[in-house]
Amino acid sequence: MMDMERAIAAANHAMVRHLGRHLSDVETEILKGSWQGQTYDQIASASGYSDSYLRRDVGTKFWKALSQSLGETVSKNNFKEALRRHAEQVLEPTVPVGSSAVVPNISPNIAPNIAPASAAVPPPYIEREPLESICRDTLCQPGSLVRVKAPSLMGKTLLMDHVLTQLEAKGLRTVRISLELADRQVHFANLNRFLRWLCINITRSLALSNELDDYWDEEGMGSKVSCSTYVEEYLLASSDAPLVLCLDDVDLLFPYPEIYEDFFGLLRSWYEMARTRSRPLWKQLRLAIVHSTDVYIPLNINQSPFNVGVPIEITEFTPEQIERFASLHGLPASLDLTPLMAMVGGHPYLLEQAFDFLKTHPKESLESLLTAAPTETGIYANHLREHWIALRDTPALINTLRQVVETHESIVLEPVQAHQLHSMGIVKLTGNIAEPRCQLYRQYFHTQLGNG
Repeated sequence: MMDMERAIAAANHAMVRHLGRHLSDVETEILKGSWQGQTYDQIASASGYSDSYLRRDVGTKFWKALSQSLGETVSKNNFKEALRRHAEQVLEPTVPVGSSAVVPNISPNIAPNIAPASAAVPPPYIEREPLESICRDTLCQPGSLVRVKAPSLMGKTLLMDHVLTQLEAKGLRTVRISLELADRQVHFANLNRFLRWLCINITRSLALSNELDDYWDEEGMGSKVSCSTYVEEYLLASSDAPLVLCLDDVDLLFPYPEIYEDFFGLLRSWYEMARTRSRPLWKQLRLAIVHSTDVYIPLNINQSPFNVGVPIEITEFTPEQIERFASLHGLPASLDLTPLMAMVGGHPYLLEQAFDFLKTHPKESLESLLTAAPTETGIYANHLREHWIALRDTPALINTLRQVVETHESIVLEPVQAHQLHSMGIVKLTGNIAEPRCQLYRQYFHTQLGNG
């Protein structure tokens, strides 16, 4: 029988591998309570969250994300067996207390790569120097800002988690807020709701009491001034340690001009205030803005945070990094990775899936993996199907993608659609000139479009 801690480890492993992020604190509370058979009302009473927040804001998204990560549909009532199966595949077996099991003699060269019992095996981290050093050194500076850009599943979150961990070791406070956790219908309804949601989540991450209502005066000061006052006079003033605020998935705001125009202007104003001597507390704030695509929305050049600070663009792995990645997965140095690179390039997520499969299925060959790769029976079937379902809901993107995959030459695309395909990770862009990111996508989507 699997215990709760092992279930959490399995869920964490699946989420990191598939979505590039760990369980949030509130998701962990939902998983713990659900494991114990508690209702949302009981979980809310024990955790301090509201029932409606757990049920409507977080719960629905969490079970959907866990379903995607596990590759099968799960819910609050039927997730245990799926997690047990995943744990058996990826976690080290536990040894019951008091048992006489013999612990094998593990080679020192292998031992560092073996996770302790009940712990999720994190994806091996491949450094992308000098990107980590640039991020870390910049965010150590008062009033700094970095902008991290890369398509979906390219490792933005892992890189920032790595950097934030290093900054915590230096004594800085760090908070990472993903806008993916916001309920679009509720928190993106207007600027006031969004800013309150943001402030509440920063407060929770810092383990501070919620004093928002003492600072908020929408009618008198407006939501932007209220938000700035709360950040300056409460969040920044609560400690002498600098605060690094990492805002992930900010491009989710791009379809909401009624929010992004004021919010991005607000971020720019915080950056500017940190550069003045009259507002010393703002120097304690350091911003990291993470997004998946170029900024194609209209913004006043003097009110945009996307043309200040230090830009960081994450690219695909180099051949040397790919070899290191394979080695960290325990694959033999003799394995010829050239055919795999020809199929998926240096895409971190696609490489991760292949290396995981080869490690857990030693009798399977790379050749057979690649033969099935662009089909519904291959290891990428769920990933490819998710892209296809998302594309089918947007006919204009289907037509744009058709242009890309049916020619072997780079073509110029309409800017907004080009950036949407790029943010999904399906195409590479040089300006507005696009081509499929890899042969896997070209072959799969060529087949799907032909069948359509």
